[in-house]
Amino acid sequence: MRSARVRSCAVVGTAAVLLLSACSSSPNAHNGAAKGGGVLTIGGASGPQTENNNPFIGTSAAMNVGYGAMIYETLALVNPIRPADKPQAWLAKDWSWSSDFRTLTLTARDGVTWSDGKPFTAADIAYTLQLVKAHPALNGAAVPYQDIKAEGDKVVLGFASPQFVNQSNILSTFIVPEHIWSAQANPETWTDPDPVGTGPYKLEHFAPQAMTLKRRDGYWKTAPQVAELRYTTFNDNTGITTALASGAVQWAWVPMPNIKSVYLDKDPAHNHGWFPPSLGAIGLWLNNEKGPFKDKALRQAASLVIDRQTIATQGQYGLAPAIDSPTGIPLPSGQSFLSAKYKDVRLTPDAAKARQILTAAGYTYSGSQLLDPSGKPVAVTLTDPAGWADYLADLDIIQGNLTSIGVQVSIRTQTADAWSNAFSIGDFDATMHWTNGGSTPYDMYANIMDGSQYQPLGTAAQGGNQGRYRNPEADAALKEFTSATDDAQRAHALATLQDLMATDVPIIATHASAVGGEYSTKDWVGWPTEEDPYAPPQHAQRTALDVVLHLRPATS
Repeated sequence: MRSARVRSCAVVGTAAVLLLSACSSSPNAHNGAAKGGGVLTIGGASGPQTENNNPFIGTSAAMNVGYGAMIYETLALVNPIRPADKPQAWLAKDWSWSSDFRTLTLTARDGVTWSDGKPFTAADIAYTLQLVKAHPALNGAAVPYQDIKAEGDKVVLGFASPQFVNQSNILSTFIVPEHIWSAQANPETWTDPDPVGTGPYKLEHFAPQAMTLKRRDGYWKTAPQVAELRYTTFNDNTGITTALASGAVQWAWVPMPNIKSVYLDKDPAHNHGWFPPSLGAIGLWLNNEKGPFKDKALRQAASLVIDRQTIATQGQYGLAPAIDSPTGIPLPSGQSFLSAKYKDVRLTPDAAKARQILTAAGYTYSGSQLLDPSGKPVAVTLTDPAGWADYLADLDIIQGNLTSIGVQVSIRTQTADAWSNAFSIGDFDATMHWTNGGSTPYDMYANIMDGSQYQPLGTAAQGGNQGRYRNPEADAALKEFTSATDDAQRAHALATLQDLMATDVPIIATHASAVGGEYSTKDWVGWPTEEDPYAPPQHAQRTALDVVLHLRPATS
């Protein structure tokens, strides 16, 4: 699935106004005070939203804000900060693979009803997966479903090749009711105005910057103690930071340059922040097909001088740990996947060694200016969207690092749309960007190195490999991993991919994609912590429902 990174907007602008009494043409635009329980207030910095509750569209309001996971549920809950743990059974009470990993049998949980009172059955699972198969726009993980059939309380999935690698993607699929969705002619564009799910909440109110969900009757698990969820989408980081510090918002995720002084110290007994890493990376994506970084020697040298610790502490405000393994695997979440060769290998800036690599490859110096083997000055442009404060801070640090080995570096900002398009078509030298993450490093490596995702410069590469890296050895290792039927084969494939990441440096991973958040224990307790990491503390994750189900009033 795609990284959970939340964009860091410029710290300017006006805080969003709570719009719980706003007028709206939405059928959900009505108000009502919570009855029989407490309220949890949740905030984000995604700005005004258009009502769209389609759980398969990542940009819909339900997915962007995060409330979709309170309405719709998945087959299982995959904990991205403990990827080696077995997923928690949810709408599927169990599952099993054939020995060749080409057949997956799911058993539907009984006693579950949709929020409109209709029974949930295995047929709903089969319908949902058929829907995803028939409409590629809804199949964000590109799972290659072949045969899908319901047999009593079981759903049997058949694949043309081993698909253990896609287990988490399959289990993380939101399941929708066949009796409603089958009537929709265009599910890719349907906005799902009155969503019906198996989750414990129903959408009560929608306005562009305020959504309210109410606890429903008949939920299949023990009902949550939180009776009402109120989401507010602020225009910028300043607004949400202020709301957190004042207590108006109890749960959020916002990068804070000085989290201790602006939030934690405002109420030391109750204000908390925890930012565990997932198995996704953020770093400097390099163009492997054109420009200076086409040369592997320059990529290797750049990786050796980039100060990952400073990026983590200053550019990321200490909220995301540095990735100092040459494999690009975030630690400690990925420690168990490291091959023996890299268990104890860590990178530290080494300008002298970087220069040795460059001169051995034919680079020379004119004073402090690095010249390529043809005698031309080496100059690169680093790009990212204007207003993405954390990424631009990262680029400032990288600019100084590369200048130390004689590279001329300029930084150019773009609109988010222009940057996204340029990244997709390969119109860049280097840019900060995230990778995909998953339950193993495979998802990250495939995102970076999969030759089947390669597109010529100028053609959009939507699925991955926007850096245009091509290496038959990487393709073979990725195929070996997906075709493996035991852990030893998968470990062998990952060892090869780790070697290629360390030696070819297709991207320079700098810090982990953290899935953290800020929360208050003044009114609610039971939050995930480093000591009890049952889920990431981020409200836009698919596991956010598990967090809400753990909460209980602080006075109890």
